[in-house]
Amino acid sequence: MESCHHCRPALICICIVQGYWLSNAFSQSEKAFEERAHIALRNVAKQISELKKVQLPSYDLINQISQDYYIVNIRDAIDAANLEFYLLKEFEATGLRTDFEYGIYDCDTDQMVYGNYISSKEGSVNASSSKSLDVPTQSDFVYYFGVRFPERKGYILKNQWLPILFTAILCLAVLFFTYATFEILHQKKLSDLQKDFINNMTHEFKTPLSSIKVSSEVFLNNSQIQQDTRLFRYAGIINDQASRLNDQVERVLQIAGLQKGKLVLQKQEVSVRMIVDEMIDQLKSRLENEGANLTATYIGRDFIVLADQHHLSNILYNLVDNALKYNRGKAEISVDVKETRQELLITVRDQGIGIAKRYLAKLDQKFFRVPTGNIHNAKGFGLGLHYVRQMVKMHGWQMEITSTPGEGTQVTLIMKKQTFHGS
Repeated sequence: MESCHHCRPALICICIVQGYWLSNAFSQSEKAFEERAHIALRNVAKQISELKKVQLPSYDLINQISQDYYIVNIRDAIDAANLEFYLLKEFEATGLRTDFEYGIYDCDTDQMVYGNYISSKEGSVNASSSKSLDVPTQSDFVYYFGVRFPERKGYILKNQWLPILFTAILCLAVLFFTYATFEILHQKKLSDLQKDFINNMTHEFKTPLSSIKVSSEVFLNNSQIQQDTRLFRYAGIINDQASRLNDQVERVLQIAGLQKGKLVLQKQEVSVRMIVDEMIDQLKSRLENEGANLTATYIGRDFIVLADQHHLSNILYNLVDNALKYNRGKAEISVDVKETRQELLITVRDQGIGIAKRYLAKLDQKFFRVPTGNIHNAKGFGLGLHYVRQMVKMHGWQMEITSTPGEGTQVTLIMKKQTFHGS
């Protein structure tokens, strides 16, 4: 939010500078047009004076009446054909390639007699000599001609296409940046609201869940309940479901803490073998109920790694839990731990339903779950692999996932040697 406030003055300054640059470019282009017009008309006047053998006035030779109209004071009668020839020649020499029309002052009628309209594309367009040029006359001069540039503004704009193009690009960029900034701020606000809601919701769930779990444990430890098979089974279901829901709430809280940057790893030397063995022991009851098989193999010596023990346990539990969820009947899962000279590899392999290749890149996205059509046997929020990926990243490890639909999935954690004890 604060950075966006700093961007606004910068954008305003950029626009001001660009506007000043464009205005200055137009001003310079107008001056260049006027200078070319004066040079060309002065040369025309000199050539007419040489032709007519007359001396040009020392002052008031060229007078700019308006932005697009000039008069040239000549002390003798002017021939229209000669004038047009000289005008075309000098305008071409000075690079003033734009439409113009000229007229010659007639002192008998006190009017500007229309000459021709010269188009830069079509050449001379003849007009009647009786037609008058609709411009004011000058009583101070007796012999003079006038030249008007009706396409002056268009000519200047045409020569300024590059600054105009850059200005248009800048305006589009500023508009896009402004839109993107407001959109980002809007999305950030929604994200903050979502995080606050999740935090409040999960914290509100913790208290009743703890009460339910404590109450179910009291029932399970009660001798009278233990004698009633039906009540004991129901109490066990309540306890198991409360534990499962509590795990989901903890996972959501951990993800929220991770996004806010409040999660700090408590790294220590941990035995991967001990964690795997403890996990298998904790899952023994579930494995028996579901008819699943979980085995572990170890190749190496001590299997010591520098890690946060709590999160490493959660990582392995999440991977095994997914393997149990997405099975094809009775799950067959193996956890292989292999130590090499440079790495420690932990591979969780199953023979489940597998994952289509197009979904592999999306597995670590928050709330993403692989579509299973109308089958909803596997429950969850889609946070497991997202949490695993974030934890692996925070530890500086790597994770590789390979899967074949109908055959199973393999997840490998790669821990570099520098994280080992004594390395």
